[in-house]
Amino acid sequence: MKFLELEGAYLVIGIFILIVTAFVTTRPFVGKNAFKIGFPLVFFVLAFFILTHYFMTTDRMDTAENRFLSGKPIICENRIQRKVAPSIIISQSQGWSLENNLFTNPEYSRPFHSARCLEHFTPEFPQEK
Repeated sequence: MKFLELEGAYLVIGIFILIVTAFVTTRPFVGKNAFKIGFPLVFFVLAFFILTHYFMTTDRMDTAENRFLSGKPIICENRIQRKVAPSIIISQSQGWSLENNLFTNPEYSRPFHSARCLEHFTPEFPQEK
């Protein structure tokens, strides 16, 4: 279920690209083996990139969630107010909590998904080497 939540939009785009590939490679002006070669090639390239994106995103989510749970700050993208406040720093000391990959705070009207968060390094909490 997490896969569909994170990669649903990319799957729809990928299906559209496959439909276009199937349409173009079956036209009479294209070589006879274009579909046999082109469609699987496009499918595997799309599958590779979508799976790579999924694994990178889930790894980043785990890193951000573990850092948050250890009491360190993280920074999350605010997709609603991109011009006013493009990002927000979140930590447990500010009243934030984590539940089902969502960071919530009673003072904020909306939660932040951990897929939109990164580690935030400060002089207090520097990057571990």
